[in-house]
Amino acid sequence: MRHPPRSVLAAVAGAVALIGSVTVPVVTASGAAPACSVEYSVTSQWDSGFQGAVKITNNAAAMSSWSLAFDFAGGQKLTQGWNAKWSQSGTTVTAASESYNGSLATGASVSAGFIASWSGSNAVPTSFKLNGTSCNTAVEPSPTPEPTDPADDGPPVLRASGNKLVDAGGATRRLLGVNRSGGEFMCVQGRGIFDGPVDDASVKAIADWKANTVRIPLNEECWLGLSTIDPAYAGANYINAVKDLVAKVKAHGMTPVVELHWTYGQYTGNSAGCSDVHASCQKPMPDMQYTPSFWASVANTFKNDRTVVFDLFNEPYPDRATSTTTQAWQCWRDGGSCPGIGYEVAGMQDLVDSVRGTGATNLILAGGIAYSNDLSQWLTYRPADPAGNLAAAWHVYNFNTCANESCWNSTLAPVAAQVPLVAGEIGENTCAHGFIDQVMKWFDDRGLSYLGWTWNTWDCSSGPSLISSYDGTPTAFGTGLRDHLRALNG
Repeated sequence: MRHPPRSVLAAVAGAVALIGSVTVPVVTASGAAPACSVEYSVTSQWDSGFQGAVKITNNAAAMSSWSLAFDFAGGQKLTQGWNAKWSQSGTTVTAASESYNGSLATGASVSAGFIASWSGSNAVPTSFKLNGTSCNTAVEPSPTPEPTDPADDGPPVLRASGNKLVDAGGATRRLLGVNRSGGEFMCVQGRGIFDGPVDDASVKAIADWKANTVRIPLNEECWLGLSTIDPAYAGANYINAVKDLVAKVKAHGMTPVVELHWTYGQYTGNSAGCSDVHASCQKPMPDMQYTPSFWASVANTFKNDRTVVFDLFNEPYPDRATSTTTQAWQCWRDGGSCPGIGYEVAGMQDLVDSVRGTGATNLILAGGIAYSNDLSQWLTYRPADPAGNLAAAWHVYNFNTCANESCWNSTLAPVAAQVPLVAGEIGENTCAHGFIDQVMKWFDDRGLSYLGWTWNTWDCSSGPSLISSYDGTPTAFGTGLRDHLRALNG
């Protein structure tokens, strides 16, 4: 869903560098090993420049792509680099994997080099992050979560079985609930991490509607801790806040869906949401520079908790940039250089590969084109999933093209006959609920899933809002969803 107008960040450009014949020491704690280690060295140096190198060793789960970030402390500037896609924003340097060296198995290493300028000081960087995780610093191993017991009050581990979602016992399940917006835009605007409270009381209020699912939109630059984001709202602080909200959602017996909403990459073509290169609006497709790293990091974070569902990308709209629908669907699945989109695109197959490359087998949702409102060729172009745990996602509002039963019968029903179908966003901008009543009935009749947009106290006429207060007081629009969920699950 597009949001009410908000501020947009200024774009930043960059280059890259490294420094001084040194290996940054590993900090040990209780014998725990670091998730990754980085050796940083200067191989030669002259009056105004130097040549440097980094050697990255991955000690965690295998990854299909990587992105290393660190900060220069002496005003160094990159002039060229190799064996990685180098960039610099302010003092922060990023080296992202090339297509030929993105795969990094547990225990494997990769090296990259560069030439940079310096003056006055050629200080050594003191910290490094690989896919958002700190290197050279030992971390305590995460405890292995207890298996989810279908008989307890926690959410089930879900998997796709034919065209149904089922739990560990084989019982059919539906995802019925709400979206909790905020994590996609507050951080990039420098205003916090979530919009409104995410304390236990506010999450309980969602459960009191008899919702069993909460979808949580995210921002890739905030998760990865890129330098354009206020550190208070980025990296570890952002990740921990998301993990805390996921834990609260689960504590109330609801399924958390973590979803990538806003991404990097400049798009100024048809239907552009903003002209900013940074993740400050909905882009037509994910970007290859950061999105695979984002999903590898998210998957590593939650792969030991299969109650968490992964929604790959909010609302793709490559069809607004390409000349033909076929081109749009090819871009959607395969990415690369897509017509009309100026950055290298990560296709849905790239993202599935990033998730599965970590060993995560969590349920994955993939929305179609036309802001996830068109699933007409989803079955033809669906990405291959080695885990066999993929569902189709669809969004609908009263102002969308596919917003009537005729379209649903012709384009949704064939998809729902073969794979699980989840309406990740349903809503209307009339502050009423007549339209979503029709949607819910169509989905109920077929045993399908749906989530209302959104559990935020906005003006429902500018971006459908279910509530007027975080205590769960519904808008007229929200009353329709609340009463329906209570009737189904009360």
